[in-house]
Amino acid sequence: MNTAVRAERDGDHASLVPAGPFDLAHADEAKRAIDEAEPRVRGARSVDVDLAEVEHLDGAGAVVLARLMDRLDTGGAHPHLVEERNPEAARLIALYRTRQSKAPQQPPGATGLLERIGSTTASLPQAARDALDFIGHFTLSVPKAITSPGSVNWRSLPMLVQNIGADALVVTGAANLLVGIIIGFLGVSQLGRFGAVTYVPELVVVAHFRELGALVTAIVVAGRSGAGLASEIATMKVSEEIDALRSLGFDPILWLVIPRCLALVIVLPILTWVGDVLALVGGFVATTGITDMPPRAYIAATARTITASHLMVGLIKSPFLALAIGLVACGQGLATYGGAAAVGARTTTAVVLSIFSVIVINALFTLLFVLLGI
Repeated sequence: MNTAVRAERDGDHASLVPAGPFDLAHADEAKRAIDEAEPRVRGARSVDVDLAEVEHLDGAGAVVLARLMDRLDTGGAHPHLVEERNPEAARLIALYRTRQSKAPQQPPGATGLLERIGSTTASLPQAARDALDFIGHFTLSVPKAITSPGSVNWRSLPMLVQNIGADALVVTGAANLLVGIIIGFLGVSQLGRFGAVTYVPELVVVAHFRELGALVTAIVVAGRSGAGLASEIATMKVSEEIDALRSLGFDPILWLVIPRCLALVIVLPILTWVGDVLALVGGFVATTGITDMPPRAYIAATARTITASHLMVGLIKSPFLALAIGLVACGQGLATYGGAAAVGARTTTAVVLSIFSVIVINALFTLLFVLLGI
């Protein structure tokens, strides 16, 4: 079969269908076929490149098709590889495309405030598309991880659980203990003016179990473990270890992202529960230390206030907060291009976005529980 490229156009949507062998022996023929077909799709807003009829693809053919995708992308056509029937060819083309540096070109000289605001605003739609694209790939990878467990690096899961969970226990526990002390002090200073110190235990339980426990723990984990995950994957990306995984047939989302997100989902509820216990200790120390409330009365009031509803509201949020931290950190790591400066920039962005995402998700859950009357 001869090498050919069919072009079809329907308004703003077009499709290119390479057919036949795309290898070194047919590189000139493939180049001529692409040069003939490309003008027919020029000006389209979206172009599908269907690889179903590609018989054989090697590095030379992949370069030719990758350069075609680059030209379409530069022209604003938003090309998309249709890879369902030929995923190996799509993976090889994507490998040659991702090896190019996509670091944004910075104009010489300092930029003004309005220019930076405009540049940031203009980049928001593309950033949103990239985020949704990554979330979509992750969602599609979850069933693959279940049906093909060999494609996931499960052996790294125990070490990840230790690094993210056990090693973070001290800092998350200390943060929650101090938050419990702060709530106790605030409760005594405010409720004491009305002679209602006996309600301080209830304040500590409700405020920390329902809101602050999951939120504080997630923020600390985002700053500690989220930064570590982002920098680790970003370093792998700039050192071309991710490209090596792809060339060996491994999907980076399955091999790297799934275990890290699962480890976060496992450990964050446990860290939240331990933090809740330590917050009770902090509230107990603060209240009994500066008031005349007997320790037995404080413990009895705390025991009466703790309910399954208060406990579960905080724990239900934790897996979602953990998943947000994992997706943001890993997504920023995989999006890294450049050198050491790019790794640092992506790590900083991952921490900021993780903390912001945690706060937004926590607020949405709070609103939902209020509307449901939980």
